[in-house]
Amino acid sequence: MSKTYDVINMGRSGIDLYSNDVGAPFEQITSFAAYVGGSPTNICVSARRLGLKTALLTAVGVDPVGDFILHFLRKEGIVTDYIPRKPGHNSSAVVLGIEPPDKFPLLFYRDNCADIQISIDDVLAAPLHDTQVFQFAGTNLSKEPSRSATLFAVERAHDGGAKVVLDVDFRPNQWHDVRAFGVAVRSALRLVDVVIGTEDEINAAMLVDTRQMTATQSVSDTHVEGDTERAITAILAAGPEALILKTGARGSRIYLRGGDVIDAPGYPVEVYNILGAGDAFGGGFLYGYVHGWGWRKAARLGNACGAIVVTKHGCANFMPTLEEVMAFVEARGGLE
Repeated sequence: MSKTYDVINMGRSGIDLYSNDVGAPFEQITSFAAYVGGSPTNICVSARRLGLKTALLTAVGVDPVGDFILHFLRKEGIVTDYIPRKPGHNSSAVVLGIEPPDKFPLLFYRDNCADIQISIDDVLAAPLHDTQVFQFAGTNLSKEPSRSATLFAVERAHDGGAKVVLDVDFRPNQWHDVRAFGVAVRSALRLVDVVIGTEDEINAAMLVDTRQMTATQSVSDTHVEGDTERAITAILAAGPEALILKTGARGSRIYLRGGDVIDAPGYPVEVYNILGAGDAFGGGFLYGYVHGWGWRKAARLGNACGAIVVTKHGCANFMPTLEEVMAFVEARGGLE
């Protein structure tokens, strides 16, 4: 049976302020460019620009930042009917520095933020029975009422026949105890079809000992030690049919529940800004997944979208169209 939506994404949204002084230490930044951000929002934009019919389930404040976010999403053609405004709560913000090749400090401003106020009633208002794929992020589970609402949404989407995709999205400074992140993520795995994450995120999902984690104030510098292969095996045993490990410049690797492992090589480019590459990957992968392309080809499209975005200044505003990404891959040997 056909569905109205290809993908409904659920989770945080906000305004991203990216440093215009590329290479400057954070304390020497003089100006910022304003974009729309938030992992599920970025993935939604990526998928929409590629041609999927997408809707976003988030929340924004009754404030100018909320106006900014909604204006951008509507201009992109994303359905915003399921985005409530939360009086008394702020639309969230992120401030980001850009110091290539490997330093990209970012600071979250999410105190009293609107998107964490997504409720079960908000989920009931969204047509989760009418989408092919439901995608959510691990950060959704960091606080109530978003935690319960997200778990409820996973149940409704699964029961409605949607494929459920979890982007692990580990942000340690959003949790009162980083071990709680793993507890929350693991509680959802039985109803998840596909898990997407980096090595650190996969290890964090199975984290039980904080001595395994080291982190600076920059979330992008977080490192979680662990037996990644063992963590992958445990995650797949909990329910998902596939786990996609994002491996940066190397591309990605797909682990299937039956034991098969599929490599999807990346597309080498000169890195300008890594922030948002994983979200671009998510949108590209979802496009191939919805169209039944097969694991490797879908992941290769995700790799190509990520490679394009790492050459740009920001994230959502720079997601490629299908025409742009196909031209990119055709010049580099294609998707096969």
